[in-house]
Amino acid sequence: MAKHPEEYLTFWRERHLCTLTTLRPDGSPHVVPVGVTYDAEAGLARIITNGTSRKVRHVRAAGTAGARVAVCQVDGPRWATLEGRARVRTEPERVAEAVRRYAERYERTPGPNPARVVIEIEIERALGRG
Repeated sequence: MAKHPEEYLTFWRERHLCTLTTLRPDGSPHVVPVGVTYDAEAGLARIITNGTSRKVRHVRAAGTAGARVAVCQVDGPRWATLEGRARVRTEPERVAEAVRRYAERYERTPGPNPARVVIEIEIERALGRG
């Protein structure tokens, strides 16, 4: 993936609500608001969520290949979309890292949730104007 301009990366560090688009079994889009963190060095976006959520079920239904998804944020003329393959991760260290990054970006630490998982998106394409 090409190196991003600094303003694009800064935009992903600012506090913005995002959307996640997954696909339902019938192929229609399911769009929900989420908090997202973007680790450009690792090529990963992360979303913490409850393991029983519909978005998690959609991602799991895609199997080991991962689900095609997109996350997006917009602020006036600035916008950014990350596209890639999502997988649900349950390993405690991966969930803890996602929580740490969320707390850093959104300036609040989420409360304990034993059902928490992380949706990790391996980024294939980054679009937008930061």
